[in-house]
Amino acid sequence: MPDEAYWESFFNPDCIVGRLDCYGPADVIEFGCGYGHFTVAAAKLVTGTMYALDIDPQMVAATASRAADAGLANVAALERDFIADGCGRPDGSAGYAMLFNILHIEEPVALLREAYRTLAPGGKLGMIHWKHDDATPRGPSLAIRPRPEQCRRWAEEAGFEYVRDEDLCCCSWHWGMVLQRPGGRG
Repeated sequence: MPDEAYWESFFNPDCIVGRLDCYGPADVIEFGCGYGHFTVAAAKLVTGTMYALDIDPQMVAATASRAADAGLANVAALERDFIADGCGRPDGSAGYAMLFNILHIEEPVALLREAYRTLAPGGKLGMIHWKHDDATPRGPSLAIRPRPEQCRRWAEEAGFEYVRDEDLCCCSWHWGMVLQRPGGRG
């Protein structure tokens, strides 16, 4: 991860999580919490538990500290290799999952299936990634950076239904998308 202040300059987390429908009483699972910028923004909008997962213990500590500084008692920052071991949450236990800047991994459909497994029927998935543009100041190489239509195909392969693309006018370097696990009233 780059320096925290530099990383934070690329996003408006409050705007992004709100535009991607992250709110309400359900639990949320964030796959790859990094410094916790999105964690804190989401935790402010939900009354359930915000499960912030990352493989890097320094990122987990940074997220826990950021949540404590914000006075949030609903954040569980956990060190977890969710790629290898799953996220550790029960089937159908969450109302929202966050996959932000992570689908450039080797097996994105497997991660999307894990997110799907954890969501209750009608649960939503928020997804963002760096735009496929070499003018972006960061992000994975264009050779592995997924495009929105590619991520949508992967998500549909994992069982999700497409809800909408979301213009992230508050974040010029990223695109956003909302998908949903079929069923429920969502």
